[in-house]
Amino acid sequence: MKRHRVKFDPAREEPFEVSRSQIESFLRCPACYWMLRRKGIKFPGMPGFLLNTATDTLLKKDFDKYREMQKPHPFMERNGLGHLVPFKHDDFETWTKSLQLGLRTLYEPANLIVGGGLDDVWHDQQTDEIFVVDYKSTAGRRNEEGNALEKITLVGTYKEAYRRQMDMYQWILRQNGFNVSNTGYFVYVNGDQHFEDGMLEANSDKANMRFDVQLIEYEGNDHWVPKAIEDLKVCLSSDTCPDHASEGYGPKGDKQCEYATLFDGMQEHELIEKI
Repeated sequence: MKRHRVKFDPAREEPFEVSRSQIESFLRCPACYWMLRRKGIKFPGMPGFLLNTATDTLLKKDFDKYREMQKPHPFMERNGLGHLVPFKHDDFETWTKSLQLGLRTLYEPANLIVGGGLDDVWHDQQTDEIFVVDYKSTAGRRNEEGNALEKITLVGTYKEAYRRQMDMYQWILRQNGFNVSNTGYFVYVNGDQHFEDGMLEANSDKANMRFDVQLIEYEGNDHWVPKAIEDLKVCLSSDTCPDHASEGYGPKGDKQCEYATLFDGMQEHELIEKI
């Protein structure tokens, strides 16, 4: 069966594939999502941050060593999680493949396959409970005293997406029958750009960047997920473009979608037909 993805066709009976990031795009602006998935209008995008990908890859290698041994990583022990181990499961590697929706579920009420690729899962072998883990990278500021990096929090408009990401993966794993804790963890590596000695090695063509590592506990809530999926399906099934988001953009989240003014102006000057 040919996969139903990228562009939604209302006439097709096969479930349409929706990634976790697609749901986030829909929540940010239904109009932009509809134009992309119904009309194939592609918007300018940011290139991937390869340094972030590299830190994700290295963190996974760190925890994979202990996944094989079924022992807690020393980082886990230092953070009071010595009772957990990196989860060892036959499908784990598949779950990490985001482009293939490696972690997925069929949500029958909306006839949508919902999925994505997670970073890690930790396991309490005594209770058989699993904990979703997400890796994040940043380069933060120094604190007011200037003697250490500021502690990272999950506060902020753009970090709402991080919290929803965790909620979504918890929900998908529950749909697959796993005993999933509401508690999830973010492993945050924070590049120290204030390191006085710089990063170049004196005697080789190598460089080193120092990172602080912080574990952030998060209490998930996936109750919003089914309604969001159903609302997304209503949007996809409509022949009419919904309104652009009136808020959620800008540093404070109080700005409208940046494309709203662009499309309104182009339509007003008859540069494009009304969508």
